[in-house]
Amino acid sequence: MIQPKDSVFLTDLYEFSMAYTYFKEQRHEEIVYFDMFTRKIPNKGGYLIFNGLSKLIEAINNFKFQQEHIDYLKTQGFDDPEFLDYLLNMDLNIDVWAVEDGTVVFQNEPLVTVRGTVIEAQLIETILLLSINYSTLVTTKASRIVNAARGRTVLEFGARRAHGFDASLDGARAAIIAGAVGTSHTLAGHKYGAYVAGTMAHSFIQLHDNELDAFMTYARNNPDNSVFLVDTYDTLKSGIPNAIKVAKEYLEPNGYRLKAIRLDSGDLAYLSKEARRMLDASGLQDCKIMASNSLDEYLIDDLIYQGAAIDQFGVGENLITSKSEPVLGGVYKLVAQERDGAIIPKIKVSENIEKITNPGHKRLYRFYDNTSEKALADYIALADEIIPTDEITIFDPAAPWKKKTLTNYQVRELQVPIFVNGKCVYALPHLDDIAIYSKRELETMWDEVKRLHYPHQYYVDLSQKLYDLKLSLLHDINENK
Repeated sequence: MIQPKDSVFLTDLYEFSMAYTYFKEQRHEEIVYFDMFTRKIPNKGGYLIFNGLSKLIEAINNFKFQQEHIDYLKTQGFDDPEFLDYLLNMDLNIDVWAVEDGTVVFQNEPLVTVRGTVIEAQLIETILLLSINYSTLVTTKASRIVNAARGRTVLEFGARRAHGFDASLDGARAAIIAGAVGTSHTLAGHKYGAYVAGTMAHSFIQLHDNELDAFMTYARNNPDNSVFLVDTYDTLKSGIPNAIKVAKEYLEPNGYRLKAIRLDSGDLAYLSKEARRMLDASGLQDCKIMASNSLDEYLIDDLIYQGAAIDQFGVGENLITSKSEPVLGGVYKLVAQERDGAIIPKIKVSENIEKITNPGHKRLYRFYDNTSEKALADYIALADEIIPTDEITIFDPAAPWKKKTLTNYQVRELQVPIFVNGKCVYALPHLDDIAIYSKRELETMWDEVKRLHYPHQYYVDLSQKLYDLKLSLLHDINENK
C-alpha cells in the first residue's frame, strides 16, 4: 500500500519535466487556474455522483518532498541543485474549490478548481485525478444499481474482486454513499462505521457430511444471524427444504427465526419465486430472500420486471470495478493565469468540439424550482459575475437559439472552499451524513434524468458572458493561425 509520505510521487514523470522547465525559464512562480471535469458520463447515463474529496485532502495534506524523493529524482536526470532544493523546501500554498462528496454533477462542469503556482498545480494533477476519477465512477455505478433495485436492499460484496487493497476500501465507501445499506468489507466497517454483513461459504457446506448438518451447525452457532446459502447442491430439492427443516426443528423451538436464504446461481427470477412460495407455505413469510451472482443494474432491473421475489441484492464485481465502463475519463486543464493582477483566460482548442475547454476562472451554480424543489439546470459563469435571483434566461451552448427564462427559483453555488493558502478549511462529514446528503441530492433530480435507458439530458448552460468569451478566444486563435 502507498505510504502517505510518497504522495509527492503520485505523478506522471512528465509533470516533473514540466516543473523543471518552468523553473529553468523562471516562470515557476506564475499563478494559474486548473479545472478538473469530465467530458462524458459513463454507461450513457444521465448523471454522476461526485466523490473523492477524502482521498484528495489526505494526499494534499501529506504532499511534502523528503530527501529520499530528491535522491531518486537525481537518478532520473533532474540534477539541477537549485531546482531540487526548491522542491525540497516547497510547501503547497494552493487554493482548492470543489463540489462536495455525494453531489449530483454532470459533464463539462468544473468539479474541482485549483489555484496555485504553475509548479504546484502541475505536480498535483495525477493525485487529483486518482482521487476523483475512480471514486466518482464507482459511486455513480453503485447509485445506478441502488436506483434499479427500487427500494430493495443493496449490499456491496466486491472486496475480493476489486483492483487492489485501496480500491476495495474506496469502493465500499462509494457504495455506502450511493445508498447501499452495507458492505461485506470488514475494514470499511472498522474505518468508516459502515454496516458490515456476511453469510456463509459454499466450502462450509462441503466440509460437512450433508447440507442439513451444515445448516444445523451454523444455526447453533449463529442463531441470530441464520442466513443459509441454499444453492450448493440443488436449490429447490435440497437447499430450501433443509433451510426450512432447520428453521422448524431448531430455530423456532429456541425462539429464533430464519433470517434469510441466499441464491447465488441459476435462474434467479424463477428460483426466488419458487423459494418465496415454499417459505410462505411453511409459515416463514418474514424470511428474506437474498440474491447474488454477477449482478448489475441491468440484471436487477430485469429481475424486478420479471417479478422476482428478491428482497436483497448482494452486488460485487460489476459494482467495485464498474465493469460495464471502467473509466470515468476526468481531465485536468489549464483555464486561466494571473498577470499583473488580472486573470487572463486560457482555452484549449481541438478539432473535436467536445474537447474545447471553457476558459477562465468560473463558478458552478444550480437552479431549483421553488414549487417542485427539483433541479432545473446547472449554470457555469465567470467568477466575477453576479447571478440574478429573480429571473434569468438560460440557453443551450450547443444550440444557443434554444432559450428558457427561469422565474420562481433558488440558486445554489455547488463548489465550496477546500484549501485556502494551502490550509484545509473543509471538515469532511461522516460517511452516514454524506450518504444522507447524496440521497437528498438525487431526490432533487427528475426520474427521467435517473432512468437506465435513454435518460433525459440535464441542462448545463454557460452564462452569456462566458459563452461570448469562449467565442472571442476561438476567433482570436483562428485569426492568428
